[in-house]
Amino acid sequence: MIAQGGKVAELEERWGEFCGVKHTIALSNGTVALMSVFAGLGLGPGDEVITVSHTFNATVSSVLFTGASPVFVDIEPDTYLMNAARIEAAITSRTRVICPVSLFGMVPDMDAIQAIADRHGLTVVEDACQAHGAQYRGRRAGSFGYAAFSLYGTANMTAGEGGFVTTNDDRLADWIRLYRNQGMRESNHHEILGYNFRMTDIAAAIGLVQLDKLERNTARRQVIARRYEDALVDLPIRLPAWPAGRTHVFHQYTVDVGPHRDEIVAEMKEAGVMCGVYYPIPCHRQAYVLELAIEADLPNTDAAAAGSMSLPIYPALTATEQEHVIEALRASVLRHAVAMGGRS
Repeated sequence: MIAQGGKVAELEERWGEFCGVKHTIALSNGTVALMSVFAGLGLGPGDEVITVSHTFNATVSSVLFTGASPVFVDIEPDTYLMNAARIEAAITSRTRVICPVSLFGMVPDMDAIQAIADRHGLTVVEDACQAHGAQYRGRRAGSFGYAAFSLYGTANMTAGEGGFVTTNDDRLADWIRLYRNQGMRESNHHEILGYNFRMTDIAAAIGLVQLDKLERNTARRQVIARRYEDALVDLPIRLPAWPAGRTHVFHQYTVDVGPHRDEIVAEMKEAGVMCGVYYPIPCHRQAYVLELAIEADLPNTDAAAAGSMSLPIYPALTATEQEHVIEALRASVLRHAVAMGGRS
């Protein structure tokens, strides 16, 4: 059995146990997982989803897939996560869903977000694609209502490609299982309009091995992150922040180096260090979103897009390699700080 066989079922069961949820549905990728949640909730034209612009494009394209519209709120400048204090001002009579993103490996303030959703009768959907194993007050990412995960090649846990939906909702779980399988519960009987969004057993077999390594690899990422923090704390840059009660799994180690970000990234490359920029163009400034006349004033998002960069962080990074990264970053940041009279 190559497509959606025993390995997929085993991976679903084990991921559900890991997250502490009743249902896990494996799908072909993380984008499809999020699309399927929104479709299963019945979103359509005229509906609105409150989310953030500082995220990977799939958060927004998955909303637009249903015909609904994204409504953007700004992020917290120190965590890069949805600012819960901005949500209520964005709620209208058309709002159906709040979609916080667990960006870079940390869960947003889910208690505050859920309280707002409860007051207004809204549904919370977690974009947990970058947060495998992250915790908020003892609960795993993916256990807050409805959630989507990615198993893309760069994820903390990969299957090469793939995704999960996690939920305790029996109806939605049953619907997505049909939806991913051409609408079929049995061969040639199409109960609903569905598609081929299945995960292969080949991908699931990789995912099972990766799941066995996840907690060990997460601990390794956290050690690397602490070493970065100790070595960089004196620089005029903003290091990652994580409030009490949250466990960061460091999908990325993102720092804000200010207005000379692009020059610093280029200098790091010259020194043999490849750094990422996530994300240089926020979703609300992407061409296809601008064409929809979706307006948003998001100063913290724009600042993060202009000044942040991500340092190498992966379990196989050696101490020697990390020291090279640290030395290169220190040299570049201090060079630009001196040029600006001590400011980064």
